[in-house]
Amino acid sequence: MWNFKRGLFFVLFLALFMMLAACSEDAGSKEKEGTKDEDEPKATEPIKIGVLASQTGGLEAYGKQTLRGFELGLEYATEGTMEVAGRKIEFIVEDTETKPEVAVQKATKLLEEDGVDFLVGSSSSGDTLAVLPLAEEYEKIMIVEPAVADSITGSEYNDYIFRTARNSSQDAVAGAAAIAKEGVKIATFAPDYSFGWDGVAAFKEAAEKLGAEIIHEEYADPAATDFTSNIQKIIDAKPDYLFVVWAGANSPWNQIADMKVQEKGIKISTGAPDIAALATMEPLIGMEGFTVYYHELPDNEIHDWLLEEHKKRFNGEVPDLFTPGGMTAAIAIVEALKKTEGNADADTLIETMEGMSFETPKGKMTFRPEDHQALQTLYAIKLEKKEGVPYPVPVLIRELSPEETAPPIRN
Repeated sequence: MWNFKRGLFFVLFLALFMMLAACSEDAGSKEKEGTKDEDEPKATEPIKIGVLASQTGGLEAYGKQTLRGFELGLEYATEGTMEVAGRKIEFIVEDTETKPEVAVQKATKLLEEDGVDFLVGSSSSGDTLAVLPLAEEYEKIMIVEPAVADSITGSEYNDYIFRTARNSSQDAVAGAAAIAKEGVKIATFAPDYSFGWDGVAAFKEAAEKLGAEIIHEEYADPAATDFTSNIQKIIDAKPDYLFVVWAGANSPWNQIADMKVQEKGIKISTGAPDIAALATMEPLIGMEGFTVYYHELPDNEIHDWLLEEHKKRFNGEVPDLFTPGGMTAAIAIVEALKKTEGNADADTLIETMEGMSFETPKGKMTFRPEDHQALQTLYAIKLEKKEGVPYPVPVLIRELSPEETAPPIRN
């Protein structure tokens, strides 16, 4: 009797144990299923991109060009679906007003209130430098376009920053190649902020390596409209060349012409700007310099699409200086998300984007792993007058390859 009871007790205990284990497993399965259900929407939620641009202020034209290119770029890269890896793409534009403090406010709003997965921008190097720390703080990828200050991917670099825009050193290599050689004396003229400082420093380094001497550096208030005293100091220095670094509508070209700088034996060299500024450069016809972009220079299928679509949508207007850059920023984001299958986690994206090559309206670009600067083609050009065109036209001398214009690593 005692053995029977003990055996019965054991059987009942075993049955109870198995029932509890089954319940526990069932509960665990439900818990896992619940977790899966909770996680599932994250893979289908929209990708949100916050775009910072100068829609007002001194660089308003650059913001307009970038935004047009960015929207076209999303459409091109997604083949018109505006989605990637099953996730819709939404973008929110904020005006920085070309003021760093406003840029910080707008970026914070995009990150905290709108919950963006990416930042893109901005038109001004000053605005962009102010926002860089936020990308790191909130652990979100920021695509820098079109700001060019070297410090963005140099002294102020952080791992969350990737730049599709060229930087000042790339401009400098192209500019120096056009005029610098042994014994040539050069003066520089630039706006008195990070864009100008970095541009001159990089040009000086590149030009001196080629044997030229920088005999005078002149900086002007970026908001100024009267450059008389600045130009007179340059004339007094008696250089062989004046290399100008400038951005914005208040360009010095008319005053350079009025003060007959070239007639005094000083040759002018600079980067060919956007179309509005080219219209003020009539006195510089014949100048040899460089450009980031002009719509007759690239020769590839993506640019053909950009040119055709831009004319179609904007009353026959051609893409301008920073339009392809906006398109490139959009393509870079979509290509990265294709590779991560829609995963917008910053650490995953950093690993994916370092060394990533992708096709753009200017040909192939590659994010250099060391500083996330996109290596890209620039163009050596000469300004010429063309019949029927109301401004001097940048005519190609030769393409400057991504390898040739690769800037120093400064971070």
